[in-house]
Amino acid sequence: MLRRAWDTGAPMLNFLARRIAQIIPTLFFVSVLIFSLQQLLPGDPALVMAGEERDPAVIEQIRHQYRLDQPIPVQYVYWVKGVFVGDFGESLRNKMPVRELIAQKLPVTLQLASMAILIAFLIGIPAGIVSAVKKGTAWDYCANLFALWGISTPNFWLGIMLIFLFSIELGWLPASGYVPLSENWRASLSATIMPAFVLGNAIAAILMRHTRSAMLQVLESDYVRTARAKGLSERAVILKHAMRNALTPVITLGALELGTLLSGAVLTEQIFSIPGFGKLIVDAVFNRDYAVVQGVVLVTATIYIVLNLVADIAYILVNPRLRG
Repeated sequence: MLRRAWDTGAPMLNFLARRIAQIIPTLFFVSVLIFSLQQLLPGDPALVMAGEERDPAVIEQIRHQYRLDQPIPVQYVYWVKGVFVGDFGESLRNKMPVRELIAQKLPVTLQLASMAILIAFLIGIPAGIVSAVKKGTAWDYCANLFALWGISTPNFWLGIMLIFLFSIELGWLPASGYVPLSENWRASLSATIMPAFVLGNAIAAILMRHTRSAMLQVLESDYVRTARAKGLSERAVILKHAMRNALTPVITLGALELGTLLSGAVLTEQIFSIPGFGKLIVDAVFNRDYAVVQGVVLVTATIYIVLNLVADIAYILVNPRLRG
């Protein structure tokens, strides 16, 4: 038993070591890219902070206080040193530490993204399986029509239509706003179910298409034909043999889409007035708040990379043949 555990664990540890070794230079490159692109934004943050009078002495003091008078490489070194100890700097607009702003806004977007990906999985994967199993039937055509609709529908239009139907006409759900889960979980779910569906709708369509393609390929494989030849029921063949292997690439896709939601929920959060990462980064860009933009983008990129690693680990756990 110990020998079997070692044979299973050693390759996994080697895999984790290799991936972590790849993550470090990737994060370094991302940090350089974020800091460099930030400098290309038009406008001067010192002028924004100085207000309408723009006293030269005040502007000079702001530049010195936030090291804006230093060369860009020096600014980058100071920023990276702070990041290593969890200090992303201070917001130029409201004088709050960036890490506090991130700590306030990240749980909001994480809740919204988690609900959206859950909705996408609950709709997209069953629809893809049914479409593959019932290929050429009305079920298949309906599932493909749903996928086409989901991919083609703009988020802003769907959000407005949902607000009009469920908030204005029926009065079932609030049109905007956010309530933390810790305060009132019912009110929180009511406020986020519509924006979560808007975000999950397109992802469900993508998952449906990938699940259908993977299932069609697996259903034509030799081991599935062997399972049927042994007299197993069609339900057992699909659930125990075909679905497990077909869902392997879908796991990776789902993790990547979750990372995309963290950075791509800007428009939806604006429509439903949800104070998440999207609103934070939009306000920071318009106000030339460099520290906030850098902190939010770096945290989002880090989460995306970590989700990539989690997806690869899940990929291996689901398909043991990849452990070697």
